[in-house]
Parts: sequence; structure tokens; C-alpha cells
Amino acid sequence: MGAPGLVWGLIPGLGALGRRLLPRPGTSLVPDRRFGLSVQRDTVIVERWWSVPLAQLGRTPRLRRRHRVYRLLEDTKHRPQEPLQLLLTQSVEELGVRGDLVSVKKSLGRNRLLPQGLAVYASPENKKLFEEERRMRQEGKLEKLQTKAGEATVKFLKSCHLEVGMKNNVKWELNPEIVARHFFKNLGIVVAPHALKLPEESITRWGEYWCDVTVNGIDTVRVPMSVVNFERPKTKRYKHWLAQQAARGAALNSSR
Repeated sequence: MGAPGLVWGLIPGLGALGRRLLPRPGTSLVPDRRFGLSVQRDTVIVERWWSVPLAQLGRTPRLRRRHRVYRLLEDTKHRPQEPLQLLLTQSVEELGVRGDLVSVKKSLGRNRLLPQGLAVYASPENKKLFEEERRMRQEGKLEKLQTKAGEATVKFLKSCHLEVGMKNNVKWELNPEIVARHFFKNLGIVVAPHALKLPEESITRWGEYWCDVTVNGIDTVRVPMSVVNFERPKTKRYKHWLAQQAARGAALNSSR
């Protein structure tokens, strides 16, 4: 494939089938500059119906009228577009972080990512630059970057409110281990105790507080936290136990 008007197989002395790219009516034969090195989508690929007979060495093959009859091989207008390979220069939601190689639609890449400087073409030179940057970051010569999962966790934590239930019949003091258990129990997030920071003053009463959560040792999010009275979950087993206690109490009262 190539620019419109390019002919394959018309080599003196050879009788190969000739293929040709024909422009659509109203289009120019002069190829214009495109972002991608691909065949224009306003062309069709055809092939000679009758093969050109061999000619003597040094002479041009003799073309007859039937040799100008072509059959359609492919219409590039209806060809599915190939994805565009790009390297992200910044974190993009639902795509990745800096240095990730992504495959996106050409419309998204050319209309948003490339003009806004969010990505560059995945050329060998750009790949080499990002590999060198990744190597230097692993060696500690550059600051760390948040992972894609880490960015999603940070975004989720910014919209969270943690509720910690503590009993009222025992003496207690809130610590990172208790808060970490409530993060997993109430919000479904696994938070290591060493990644939590509580206020300097001891928390021994109910009320409104906060806790800082550090994700991957990079980003810190302050999550509002409410310490409330612990209530046993109203499960079927607990409701059955309450019904038994009520029935036992009613039986004792009636026997009196």
C-alpha cells in the first residue's frame, strides 16, 4: 500500500498481477501530510483482472484493453481504524499514569491527549526516555509517582467518612489498629496501621475526629471520622436471639 496512484507489479520483463490504489472522485492525487503513516481512508485497493503477459528483456509489457479491467480488493473507507499507541506524560483518569503505554482511539489521542500535552507518540526515542526515567526513579534519583490503583484509592478516600463504633461499658482508647479494622469492615479498604495517623490527643470519648491515611508513602488524605456508640449488627441470628430473650422475659412475668 502507499500513496494514491502507486502501481505494483509493472516491472519490465515480469508479468505479475498489478495492484493499484485508486482515489475516490473529487479527491486530489497529491498525498497530504497526516498524523499517521497509513493509507488514506478515501481510497480503494484494486487488482488487475487479467495478468499482463511477459515481455522480452528490456521492453515494456504490452497492455491491452482487458488489462485495464480491475476487481475490488478493499475499500479503505470501511476499514476499522487501528488504535493509536501513546505514552502518557501525566496521569489521566481511567487510562493510566505517567510513562504508561496506552492504546486509544485516534480521535481521543489527536483531539485531547496530544493537543493538551497529556501524551506523546510511542516512538522508539520517547520509549527510551521513559525507560530511563523509570530506571532513575527505581534507583531513588527521582521522586516516586503514584500508581494507577493508588490514584483510585486517593480519589475514593477523599469522598469517604469513617464511622468507628466503640462500646460504652468498657474503658477504651482509639489506636491505629482499631481504625484499620473499621476501614476494612465499613469501607472495604485494607489500610496498614503504620499508614494511619491519629490526632496527638488521645481519643477516649465519642465525637467527631479525623485520621490521615498515606497511600504508598506518597499522597496523604485526611478522612473525617465519627466515633459513636457501638451497636450490634441486626443480623437474623441476633434478631432470633432478641426474640428468645423477649419470650423468656414474657414467660417469667406470666409465671409470677
